[in-house]
Amino acid sequence: MSNFQKKEFVAPWEKAFDKVLTPLDEFIHRQTTSGVLLMLCAVLALYLANSQWHDIYHTFLQTNFTIGLPYFQLSKSIHHWINDGLMALFFFVIGLELKREILVGELADPKQAIFPIVAAIGGMLVPVLIYVAINPEEPTLKGWGVPMATDIAFALGTLALLGNRIPKNLLTFLVALAIVDDLGAVLVIALFYTETISVNALILVAVTLGLLLALNLGGIRRTLPYVLLGVILWIAMLKSGVHATLAGIFLAFTIPMRPKYDPDRFLTHINEMIAKIKLAYQREGNILKNDELRSRVKALGDGVLLVQAPAQTLERKMHLPSAYIIIPVFALANAGIVIDWSSMSSVATHPVAMGITAGLVLGKLIGIAGFAWLAVKLRLTTLPHGLNFKHIVGVALMGGIGFTMSIFIAELGFINQSENLLMAKTGILMASALAGISGFLWLYFMAEKRED
Repeated sequence: MSNFQKKEFVAPWEKAFDKVLTPLDEFIHRQTTSGVLLMLCAVLALYLANSQWHDIYHTFLQTNFTIGLPYFQLSKSIHHWINDGLMALFFFVIGLELKREILVGELADPKQAIFPIVAAIGGMLVPVLIYVAINPEEPTLKGWGVPMATDIAFALGTLALLGNRIPKNLLTFLVALAIVDDLGAVLVIALFYTETISVNALILVAVTLGLLLALNLGGIRRTLPYVLLGVILWIAMLKSGVHATLAGIFLAFTIPMRPKYDPDRFLTHINEMIAKIKLAYQREGNILKNDELRSRVKALGDGVLLVQAPAQTLERKMHLPSAYIIIPVFALANAGIVIDWSSMSSVATHPVAMGITAGLVLGKLIGIAGFAWLAVKLRLTTLPHGLNFKHIVGVALMGGIGFTMSIFIAELGFINQSENLLMAKTGILMASALAGISGFLWLYFMAEKRED
């Protein structure tokens, strides 16, 4: 055997075989990093909107971008493409996360799920009541859905800064809470923030969903057919009047959660494949010269992919662009508000800004912590192991970080209402900063540092 064949190469990718992360660990890691990137993009957007680049920033976002053929074209501003197009991919990831959590995650066990579900319901209901109390009439009433939402990336990023001062169960609780919160926000968008309904487009939506379900029930596990039908579904939703981003949720729930190979069959098949790889290697150790060895290694890789559920594979692949591209770009396009420091006192007392700030900061605190406390006292559920109500209060404060989804709902609620939209975004930014800082400080001083 030549020196080339005997030499052992240690490449960085080889460490991947020893690195084992649960889906929850991967989710938390990516959302934490995304939270930091999201914060930087929000700051950059604020800088651009209040600098000499102001006109260029807004002109670029309003520039039209057209795709399609001469007889079928979609022409929208870059701002709309981000909010209607890229955010549909974000909602697709949200849908995959929801499906996984409901089937096999923190929401799969009813006993475990009750605690975050009740807390999330309180965290949605109380902020809405506070906002409506301050804004009981139109047109400002349209923003009632804005303080419902919790930004999971920002909240997890802030919580992760506390390191070993908090138990890992608290991160798990926040993830489950935010996912239920996202589901509530999706339902609100679907039911209350829609435009004029097109019956013909809705029929096309129904037909496309039927085809997607047929692919699922028919055992199709390749992702390409789902992607192609998903594009048609998005266009139909765009034309229907129901917000196009919800196509991502519908598509996600049709993606198969069961793999092509069952685990027993996979183990048998992979043992046979490894034995054949060993025989091929004995005949020729240099994979560059050994076509049989190369083809069997490729087949092994294909089998490893097929033993994973398509929904699981897509969630992993889509999480990176969603967390590191889509959400930061959304922040860059939507967080750029003009700040007039001389009129901040009037902004703080504007009904929209006041309702959103009070809803996110006080409403989330009272709703999450209060409903969680009632659920335990009424013996509907119990506190997760290792947590106490000091931890729950800290998460309830951080629940007031409503950045991404809150801005998204504000864009829907205050369309063609530039002043109210500005007040809404200002209230969201003020509330998110106040909630994040107060939640961090509460847990920093109230939670006991744990020894690893």
